[in-house]
Amino acid sequence: MLQRLREILQDIIDGFRGVGREALWRLRGARGVLLLTAIAAAAGYALYRNPPIKTVARGEVGIRTNRLSGEVSESRDGSVLVFPGLHDFRIFLLRDQVYRPTDSMRADGASPFQSVEGLSLGVDVAVRYALDPARLRSVAASLPDNYAAEIVEPAVQGVVYKTFARYTVREIFSTKRAEIQQTIEGELRTRLAADSIALKSVVIGKVDLPADYKRGMESLLAEELASEKMRYTLELKEKRVKESELDAEAARVRREKAAEAAAQEQVIAARAQDEAMKHVLPFKQRQIEQRKLEAEAESASTVRRAEGSAQARKIEASAEAEARQKLAEAEAYRLERIGKVNAEQMAREGALVSKHPLLIQKALADKLSDKIQVIIAPPPGDHGFIGATLLGAQKQ
Repeated sequence: MLQRLREILQDIIDGFRGVGREALWRLRGARGVLLLTAIAAAAGYALYRNPPIKTVARGEVGIRTNRLSGEVSESRDGSVLVFPGLHDFRIFLLRDQVYRPTDSMRADGASPFQSVEGLSLGVDVAVRYALDPARLRSVAASLPDNYAAEIVEPAVQGVVYKTFARYTVREIFSTKRAEIQQTIEGELRTRLAADSIALKSVVIGKVDLPADYKRGMESLLAEELASEKMRYTLELKEKRVKESELDAEAARVRREKAAEAAAQEQVIAARAQDEAMKHVLPFKQRQIEQRKLEAEAESASTVRRAEGSAQARKIEASAEAEARQKLAEAEAYRLERIGKVNAEQMAREGALVSKHPLLIQKALADKLSDKIQVIIAPPPGDHGFIGATLLGAQKQ
């Protein structure tokens, strides 16, 4: 703060340094008093209309020039004391700025670029620049207020139009875009550096082609794409042919190796079989002799089994015949005895019924006893059969 006050006092002293001693002696009189009063009033009005404190924002620089002594001072990010009529103060922006010629972005715009063929085309050009703070103090007095419109724009248009006029539309559109960008940056950096303006970068964006040229280029690009596609197709087919050849060669080698391996396996198998037959043949011979002996034994046992079976069947038949004869004799004897017993039984029953006729009634009651609990019937007057009435018998 003390340093700031010292600078302010030094500025006041510098302002009055140009006034001679003779003028100071003249102010001692009455006229001097009036003159001082008028000067004070004028200074107050000037301070009212033009405040002596100026503010410098972030990213800006203030250049203050003393009109009497010609001293130039630089201030950043803060407040600056500026006396009207004594100091000339200007604020410059130090941040990067971008200039983009919008009238030249379209081929049918107000001011399109021209190619070497004389065709109009639009190019989106973005120029990024900033003031050089190291040289700003020395050129601040000569820089115009609107340096972007008075210095940057004419320089950019002069360099860009001249550069694009050296190339064809095809070169601008595709093949030499990087070269064009480098050329513009080189020429424009030199031209702007003379006015303490530092060029940051130049970016070439979208290129708007003329309608007729665009249609022709689209057809040309289509043909080029078709030719490129055909070339890649042919290369692909050649690779496929080579792949087929390699596959066939690999298959042939695999078959040869497989045949050799199979032949080797057959040779080894034949050798092994030959070695095995030396041991197998005696074993087979013994098996044949064993099977022959087993067959003879089986035949002999079969004959003996057949003879035994025939003898057993013969014995069984004889035994069965004798058993059937015995059974027949026993059945005949049984029937004979049953007949005799039945005859004797009937004779006895007939004699008993004749002797006791009421047994018939008892027998009938016994037969009906499981169906009829009680039978009430008057005895016949002739002492006949009690069930004659129940049976519906008629009197003789």
